[in-house]
Amino acid sequence: MPSFSVILAAAGKSSRFNDPNFKKPFANLKNKPVWLYSAELFQKVAGVKQVIMVISPEDKDEFIGRFGANVAVMGIDVVLGGAERADSVEKGLAKVDPSCDYVVIHDAARPCIDQELIVSVMDAAIEFEAAVPAIPINSTLKRSAAGKMIDETVDRSNLYQAQTPQVFKRGLIQELYASRNGAQPTDEAQLLEMNGHPVAMVAGSPFNIKITKREDLRFARACLDSMPATKFDAPIHPFANDDLFR
Repeated sequence: MPSFSVILAAAGKSSRFNDPNFKKPFANLKNKPVWLYSAELFQKVAGVKQVIMVISPEDKDEFIGRFGANVAVMGIDVVLGGAERADSVEKGLAKVDPSCDYVVIHDAARPCIDQELIVSVMDAAIEFEAAVPAIPINSTLKRSAAGKMIDETVDRSNLYQAQTPQVFKRGLIQELYASRNGAQPTDEAQLLEMNGHPVAMVAGSPFNIKITKREDLRFARACLDSMPATKFDAPIHPFANDDLFR
């Protein structure tokens, strides 16, 4: 069976989250931090051999102080990221176990994923070397240069919203990052597109939201409440009540 290394991207600035206490991956969501939902789930998916958490250097002391027990019990590798997302992912890729066949890259601020979605993207990557989940754009799109008046309506035909986790053959994604020459793709699929490599799409989930603003936590709670509970063999978040750290 193919093996997978998972990179959880959590090194962003969270500038739009506007919380004086926490960045969005570390905020409290139903009594545990946002990042822990996906970390726990990935460790229960067959074939996952390694989980890497990429955090900002400025968050290192706080992260280890608050979540050091979780990291130790779960065996997570912690890596310090760079200035931009692509820089952080590249640092995570340097830590990937060379015996792993594929790399999974996921936003740590997307806690509402499920095992079926993860497996579907993995299966597509095994077939096509690269795969991402996406959902079609259903709303009418408007373009506005200044953000105050509508300039035009954008044709939404054939437009999709990309999500994570995105899965790639390890050698392919490492090679492209090593030769990106300063390019700053907004997601990993874009880097492959820039190099002419095809990327497969699978059906994403409307529940798989990326927490960007504080009010997104309310929607995430509703999404989690509507999803079946995942059963674990043993507790792997010994200090789950995040309110203790406020």
